[in-house]
Amino acid sequence: MRRGRASRTAEFMALFRALESSRRPASARLFEDPFAPCFLGLRLGLVARAARVPPLGRLLAAALDRRWPGARASGVARTRLIDDAVQRALGDGVEQVVLLGSGFDSRAYRLAGMERARVFEVDHPLTLARKRSRLLRRLGSLPGHVAYVAVDLDQEDLREALRAAGFSTGARCFFVWEGVTNYLTEPAVDRTLRFMGETAPGSGLVFTYVHREVLTGSWVGDGVRALEATLRRAGERWSFGIHPAALPDFLAARGLELVEDTGSVEYRARYLGGSGPHLRGYEFYRAARAEVPRRAGEGTVAQG
Repeated sequence: MRRGRASRTAEFMALFRALESSRRPASARLFEDPFAPCFLGLRLGLVARAARVPPLGRLLAAALDRRWPGARASGVARTRLIDDAVQRALGDGVEQVVLLGSGFDSRAYRLAGMERARVFEVDHPLTLARKRSRLLRRLGSLPGHVAYVAVDLDQEDLREALRAAGFSTGARCFFVWEGVTNYLTEPAVDRTLRFMGETAPGSGLVFTYVHREVLTGSWVGDGVRALEATLRRAGERWSFGIHPAALPDFLAARGLELVEDTGSVEYRARYLGGSGPHLRGYEFYRAARAEVPRRAGEGTVAQG
């Protein structure tokens, strides 16, 4: 993130969600995000408006896919994957939802049932300030079930910031950590996961991460160099990754049990179809679900 402005990658994710929300036919959309356009600046806002015209929408999506293979398709498929995980958790009765590094995520306002939970939106102060401003413009007032927690995870203590905002470690919660771990240091990831592992038994987590080989330079695949160049221009870089084979033990050491680890090709195939150009690129991106182990005799989080 460049000093003095909100995350550029968060804005691109909002663009991807806006494009998906205008895709034709409407029955083919993975989700509806009416808030996504309000988080876009002038240039990307014009792109989103142009995409509402069906032929232009297809051309714009194709152009994005050529420039950053897999980024858009992976982004919208993982949005749906995480939406489904959150709704399962809500159905399982979690009382709190923490959107950690919430960016321009609008799940607190668009997913049914979120209004019955206490939602904590946690992000860097600059991104959160822009988000609140745009939401006020869109909604007129901020909803009472959402608390906004400005924190820099690399520098500040998440536990204390959440506690000050009313978070209870004794009540079951569900954490969403989308598109964040790859921008943090390993100590920040470690501290955050250890905090999650100390929350109430039956609490859950869905998070994304990148394969460690992307960081070491040994990953060979479509679009990696173009993505790295884009991140440099945005003043953002990836600093954390993990090998999927190491993930179960990595989580267990921090009090968490792996439930599911899904590669981006797999979740794109699940939601967008098992063949086609949408499966190309971004193979290094993954999404995992974990939980705080329950005590003997307690139920388990619903699977799906």
